[in-house]
Amino acid sequence: MRILSWNVNGLRACARKGFVSVLDASGADFFGVQEVRAFPEQLDPAVRQPDGWHASFSSAERPGYSGVGLYSRRAPDSVITSLGDARFDVEGRFLMARFGRTSVATVYFPKGSGKERDNSRVPYKLDFYAAVFDRLASARRYGPVYVMGDYNTAHEELDLARPATNRKSSGFLPEERAELTRWFDAGWVDVFRRQHPDEPGHYTWWRQWGGARENNVGWRIDYVLCSPSAAKRVTASYILKDIEGSDHCPLGVDTSD
Repeated sequence: MRILSWNVNGLRACARKGFVSVLDASGADFFGVQEVRAFPEQLDPAVRQPDGWHASFSSAERPGYSGVGLYSRRAPDSVITSLGDARFDVEGRFLMARFGRTSVATVYFPKGSGKERDNSRVPYKLDFYAAVFDRLASARRYGPVYVMGDYNTAHEELDLARPATNRKSSGFLPEERAELTRWFDAGWVDVFRRQHPDEPGHYTWWRQWGGARENNVGWRIDYVLCSPSAAKRVTASYILKDIEGSDHCPLGVDTSD
C-alpha cells in the first residue's frame, strides 16, 4: 500500500501544472492534499473526480482558503471532517477516512504567524493540534492510523536549513516543537526520520523567492505520522523533492499491507 501527501498550494493552480498526471502516475492507494483553496464545485471534473479515484474534500467557509482532500482507490467506509469545534471546522483543515480497520487522515495544520507575522495565531495552532490529537485517539484504538499533511512545524534543527535565524519564527518555536514531541512521546512515529536518522538536507517546503528551492534552503514541515500499529507496516518513507507544481513537494510511505 502506498500513501502520499502533498500541500498543493491551490489545487486549481497545481492542476494547471500537471497534478492529475502526478496523481495517476504515483502508484498511490491514498493521496492526501492540503491547501486546496477551492470549493469542490470550483474544481474541474477531472480534478474533482478523476477516473479510477474516489475523492473526498473538506473546505473552508472562506473562499480561496485552506481546505483538504483525499483521493483513494476504493471508497471509504466513512469520512469525518469535524473536530467538534467551530473554530477549527470553519477552516476545513481536517479529514479522516476509514477503510476497514485502517484510518487515513489528511490535515492542514495552521500557521502560527498571523497576518502581521507576530505569532498571534500560535495559541490557535496549538489548540488545533490538541483537537486533532484527541480526535485520533479513538481511531488508534480501532486500528492502524496514518496522519499525513502539512504540520507547519519543523521538529529538530536538522529539519530546516537555517535553525539559528528562525528560533523566534512560527514553525520552529519551542512550544510548537514541544507539541510535536508530545505526539512522539504518545507513540506517534515520524517514520521518515526513523528511517533517515541524523540526515540533514531533507526538506518538503521552500520559499518561492531567492533561489531557495534551487539551493535547498528549506524546511521539513510535512509528515506522514503513524500510530504504532501502522508504523510496524511501513517498509519505506521518502520525499519526492523533484516533483514541482507547488512550493511544497509530495512525500509518502509504502507499507506491507
